[in-house]
Parts: sequence; C-alpha cells; structure tokens
Amino acid sequence: MSIRLLRAPLIWVAVAVLAAGAAAGLYWFQPWRLVTDTEVREELTAVSGEPVAPPGTATRAAPVPTGPVLVSRGDFVSHEHDTRGVARIVRTADGRHRLELVGLDTSNGPDLQVWLTDQPVRTGPSGWHVFDDGRHVALGPLKGNRGDQAYEIPAGTDFSGLTSVSIWCERFAVSFGAAPLAAAG
Repeated sequence: MSIRLLRAPLIWVAVAVLAAGAAAGLYWFQPWRLVTDTEVREELTAVSGEPVAPPGTATRAAPVPTGPVLVSRGDFVSHEHDTRGVARIVRTADGRHRLELVGLDTSNGPDLQVWLTDQPVRTGPSGWHVFDDGRHVALGPLKGNRGDQAYEIPAGTDFSGLTSVSIWCERFAVSFGAAPLAAAG
C-alpha cells in the first residue's frame, strides 16, 4: 500500500508539469493563429500617376504635385510563410508619408510587426532572419494578415537607405515576407 501512496504524488507532479508545459507552449506558439485570419479593409490613398523623387533626395525644379503621390513600391516575397501583396509609400497632399499594404495575404502569427528596413530582400531561407541586422523603423503591429492597411510613417524619418518592408515576427525573429521598395516612375 505504501508504494501506491508514493506513486500518487509523483503522478500528480508529472501531470502538473505537463499541464504547465502545454499551457506555456500554447501561449508561446499560438497555433490557432495558423488557422484564423484577421481581415482589414482600410481606405487607401488614391495616388496620381506622376512619379516623385524619394524623400530626402535632391530634385530639379519640377512642378510639385498637389495631391498624393506614389514615392516607392514593391511586391512582397514569401519568407517563413507564403506572403503576397504590394507595399507602397505614399506622400499625402499635406506632405506626410504613409506605408500602405495593398492586398496583403500572409499567415497570421504571434507578435507580427511592420518594419521599414535597410536590408535587401532575399528570396528563400537566406532572407528570413536579416531584417533585424541593420536599421529599421517599426511602424506598429500588423493590423491584419489579409487586406488593405495603412501605417503612418513618423515625421522626420530619415528615408535614406530604407529600401524594404518586412512583416516581422518579433517572437521568433523571422520575416514572414518582405517587399523591396523601388522608386516610382
């Protein structure tokens, strides 16, 4: 009978440890996000077809567009997860800049952030972990893994060298997808 009494506490300790481990794993990995989607349909800026020089570059004395203009754009490349859509930087009529994600389609995940970065976009696994190696400007949490969304770029942002956008997973330090930004025009 004493062996049975000794086993009962050990079984309860093992069950408690397994339960705590399962709870921590669920919190950390959030596997339900792989099968759930958050769709966002924010209004995007209607831009003119005229190209504009990227912010911070010298321009010739050309007429200044009066409405919103497309500064740069790029198509998303898949990294850790299949990612599609377009990233574009728009200068609004009042001179502010915003990043717009058009038709974004990626996986949902824990702690996804939107970053402007100075790192080149590489295809395949070699591009998954590079975006935290250099300079980046965090624009905030990803609002949804599908649809159209816009992020204000802080005033005074130095655009020199910021050549890409990454959907960055902070928790696992990996890019879900990224878009190289090329000047419009």
